[in-house]
Amino acid sequence: MTAEANPLVCYLCVDGADAAIDFYRRAFGAVEDQRWTGEDGRIGHAELTVEGAPVYLADEHPELGLRGPLAAGDTPVSLMLTVADADAVFEAALAAGATAESPVEDQPYGMRMGWLRDPFGHRWGIGSYVAEVSAEELRERVGDSYTIT
Repeated sequence: MTAEANPLVCYLCVDGADAAIDFYRRAFGAVEDQRWTGEDGRIGHAELTVEGAPVYLADEHPELGLRGPLAAGDTPVSLMLTVADADAVFEAALAAGATAESPVEDQPYGMRMGWLRDPFGHRWGIGSYVAEVSAEELRERVGDSYTIT
């Protein structure tokens, strides 16, 4: 992977990177491309590919100020994974150890999606495009709930 091809990459910090890589493999079909393991056994850097997108990952390194969402108490960041079959991927993630936050349902903006937490505290939206929705149709669907420009 090169920076030119992927100018923005999410970099996840977790307590238990080896287990996280295994989870992402089982839940999302991740492919491990590279792993750097330190003398202390912690993973300092790993590169995965999920649905063609790069995802970087490392173990917590509190001595460097790097902590995952479980140690931090929560995360303000959500990851959105667009897949061909949201229901199947969502179920695979649950079977691999994720916790559902909201079920996979049809959304007014043309996606079928749901939200879950992985066992390491990261929040994932799993969605599939099921319909193309024009801006006008979206305005009608959401009514006064939002101003859509």
